[in-house]
This record gives sequence, C-alpha cells and structure tokens, in this order.
Amino acid sequence: MLSHLTIRSLAVIDTLELDFAPGMTALTGETGAGKSIVVDALSLLLGARASPDMIRIGKERAEVCGVFETTSKASARAWLSARELDDEGAGECIVRRVVGTDGRSRAFVNDRPVPANLLRELGGHLVDIHGQNVHHLLLDRDRQRIIVDDFGGHHALLGQVAEAAGRWRELRRELAGIAADGEDRTSRLDLLRFQLDELEGLKLDADEPDRLAGEQRRLANAESILDGCRRALDRLDGDHERSAATACAGARRDLEPLTRHDPRAGEVLELIEAAAINVAEASSSLRVVAEALDLDPERRSEVEHRLGTIHAVARKHRVPPRELPARTEWLRERLASLAAGEQRAVEIEREVANAEDEHRTLCARLTASRRDAAARLAQRVTTNMQALGMPGGGFAIDIRGLDVPLLSPAGADRVEFIVNAGPGQPPRPLSKVASGGELSRISLAIRVSSVRGSAVPTLVFDEADVGIGGRVAEIVGRELRALGESHQILCVTHLAQVASQAHHHAVVRKAPGPDGTPGVGVAPAHGKDRVEEIARMLGGEKITSRAIAHAREMLDGP
Repeated sequence: MLSHLTIRSLAVIDTLELDFAPGMTALTGETGAGKSIVVDALSLLLGARASPDMIRIGKERAEVCGVFETTSKASARAWLSARELDDEGAGECIVRRVVGTDGRSRAFVNDRPVPANLLRELGGHLVDIHGQNVHHLLLDRDRQRIIVDDFGGHHALLGQVAEAAGRWRELRRELAGIAADGEDRTSRLDLLRFQLDELEGLKLDADEPDRLAGEQRRLANAESILDGCRRALDRLDGDHERSAATACAGARRDLEPLTRHDPRAGEVLELIEAAAINVAEASSSLRVVAEALDLDPERRSEVEHRLGTIHAVARKHRVPPRELPARTEWLRERLASLAAGEQRAVEIEREVANAEDEHRTLCARLTASRRDAAARLAQRVTTNMQALGMPGGGFAIDIRGLDVPLLSPAGADRVEFIVNAGPGQPPRPLSKVASGGELSRISLAIRVSSVRGSAVPTLVFDEADVGIGGRVAEIVGRELRALGESHQILCVTHLAQVASQAHHHAVVRKAPGPDGTPGVGVAPAHGKDRVEEIARMLGGEKITSRAIAHAREMLDGP
C-alpha cells in the first residue's frame, strides 16, 4: 500500500507531500489544477519513461519518492528479498526516482540504485494504474488475453507453457544445425579421417620437434664441436708445460714450502688446489661431450628427413610443428562429434516430440482454466454493464484454438471479447463497438470486474469515469468504494457521485510556488471543506445552498 508520496520540481509542482490511507481516496479539483500530474508522478516512480521536459522550469532536477507498506504483501517482499533490496524488519519499501536536465534518470529502492527495468518489475507488485485512454488498449486481443490470464491467476502456468515453448525452440535450432552439418557430412568426415590418419601416422611426441631440431644442429656442427673440444682439452690437460693442469701442479709445488713461513701462502694454495679440481672436472666433461658426438652421416640424414616431414605436415595444417599433437586431439574430437551427429539428431527429434507433448498438455490445462476464468469474468462484466446504464447488454469471451506451426509461449488460444450493447443488438467483437460512450462504459465494467481478483494492493483510476454521469456515476462510485475494502483505491474524478463515495478525499488546487510561479497544492477535505468541494463539483464555481444541501445528502448516503 502507498503510504506517502513526495514530489519535487515535477511539471508545475514545486514541492508536494501526500499521505495516503487504506480504502478509496478521491482526488478532485478544477480542470487544469494538476490532478493527473500526481498520477504521472506515480507512473514515473514505477518505471515510466523519463524526460527532461518533466522538470519544473528553472530547476536542475525532478524527484519523486514513494513509501510503500509491504508487511502484508508477500510477493513484493519476496521480490525485494530475491534481489537483496529489502530492509529486514522495516515492513516498508522506499522507492525514489530522480530525473536530470540532461535527460538521464536514476532510480533507488531502499537507497540502493536499480535500473529502470527492475523498477517496472517492482511496480507490477505494488501499483496498477488505469489511465484515461486505457479502453483503447482493451481493443487489442493480446491485451484481452492478458486480462483473462490475470483474472484467472495463470502466471505460474503461463511460465511453464513459456518454458516448454522455449525448450522446443532451442531443440529445433540445434536440430537445424545438425541438419546443416549433415549436408556435407560425408565429405567432411572423409577429410577429417584423412587428416587424422596422417597425423597419427607421424606418431609425434609433444617435445619431438624441438628435440630433433637441437639434434640436427649438433649433427650439422659435429666436426667443429669435436675440434673445439680437443683444443680446449689440450689447453686444460695437455701433455705440455702450458696446460692449465701443469701450471696448477707447478704453482702448488712452489707454494707448499712457503706455507711454513707465511699463513697467507696457505690461503693461496687452497685456491690453486680448487682451480686444479675445476680444471680436472672441466676436462672430464669435455671428454664426455666429444665421445657423445655422432659423426654418422646416416643419422644426420634421418634427423633432417624426419624434421622435413614434420614441417611439411605442419604447413599443410597451418600450425607450428609443436602444435601438431594438439591439432591431432582436436581432429579426434571433431570427428567424434560429426560421427555422433546422426545419433544426436535422433535423440533431439525425440526430445522435440516430448517438448511438443508437454506444451500441448500444459496448453490444454491453460485453455480449460481460461474458459473457466472467462465464464466468471464475463458474468461479472455483464452484471456491471447492465448496472452502468446498458440494460439488456451482455458480455462474452470467445476462446478458440490457434492453428500455428510454432509453439507459442502464451499458449494455444485466441481470446476475444464479444459484446452486445443492448436488446436486439447482435454480439460483436469489442473492437467493432462504434459508440465511444458504449466503449467507455464497457471498458469501465471490464476494469472494475477484472481487478477484483488482482493481487496488486494499490489500484489507480485516472478519470476512469469519463463519459458517464447521473445514476451510472453513483454506481461506479459504489463499485470503487467496494473495491476499497480489499484494495487501496486512488481515483482521479470530476464526478461528485464518485467522489462522494470515497473513504478519503483530497482536493488539488493551483497554488503559486515560493517564487510566485504557478504551482500545485493538495489538501485533505473533511467536514465543511468536503461538502463545499462536492457542491462545487455539482454546481460549478457558484455554490448555492441547494448544491450544499445536495452535497450533504450525497455524503450522508441513503
């Protein structure tokens, strides 16, 4: 339920604070006073499109803030909790929308920023607004179907139907992809098998290309490597006085006698002995390298031929040689996928048939429930039509099966509203009703009848009584008051017969802003003030004693 609304710098409103109570509240005022701006502000708060034209002249931004009690609204609390937007234990939801002169808007739920689409989702749990021109929307068959589904509470069943239809579409797309692959499946399979046989025939290890390349370099330079090793060995450990080993041995002999006289000579001797050990180890390693060299030209030819084969295959597959093993694995997987395509196609066809059966079963349940809801709704609308000054009028809802090749997420029914405006008139689709007055009354009857089962706690009627008056207006007022027993009703009206039925009454008046520019003010009407406002609605600007008496009589009731 909406408990408080704050509007700042919106249209001609400077600042407006409104408190709302349960039951039916009538918003009245002279034409042009700004009654509908309050409804526009509420629409903006709940996700309607924002525009910089909405901002009051001279202001930088417009802001609307609403406080909604959610203690008894389980769906709104669940929605907030699922998105971590709830204030635990607060029992209320604060929604705020800010529009800047640059056209950008920001929205907040319980002080957390949210996108406009989430604001619209939340609004669907809090407020249902019936605008002045809503009867034109009722001419659309899709809208008529939605009204029946809302009245019948089909949201969960519709979700199951949509899920089955979506699964069917996904399976059909996958099947089409397999069929497209199958058009050249044989040739592609042959090519993949040839490529895989070629790669598997190589029997290539992951590190073989790099290992062979290193071996090929060693074999190509074997003679120069061997010659270098021999020369280095001769310098390190040759049989001559200039070799490093001979020099180390001579230095050791020279220093050993000196260690008895100078300890520092001993330190140098240790360094020379270490050098002699390193020379010996280096010489041993060089001999191993020299002995391992293979000067066999046949091995070199084998290595070069193997490398040539690997590089040729790599060029054919357009990958570096080291990536050939990964390419082999990819070919295996692709070949297995294509080979399994036919079997998968059989499985998908079975799944498609199952999805069709499930959709058909769900649609049958939905059709039966729609027909039940349509019968109950049609009876209510017929009763309300006759009460709204259309004696002998009747209303029916025609539900027929659709013959379409594609499964619809909305079910398999075509829903159409059928009316006859009075005795002797043939039943016609609602879209064929010629009289604007008749269409307005029928639309009002549909709206009043359909919202009785609405789970949305706050219902807003913006001049829903346009085109009616007299006794019919009084009936509309009583209907809205009755709705106020189970819902919070906000009704913008020009009719005293409707306003007098409200539990609460607020009057919208033109009021200058702080800077003297035009503005809007809203004040609750009680007692004498309410009598005078009802009298004004009955008789115009000049309020007579007769209008006052009539207003008191209307407010006192029968």
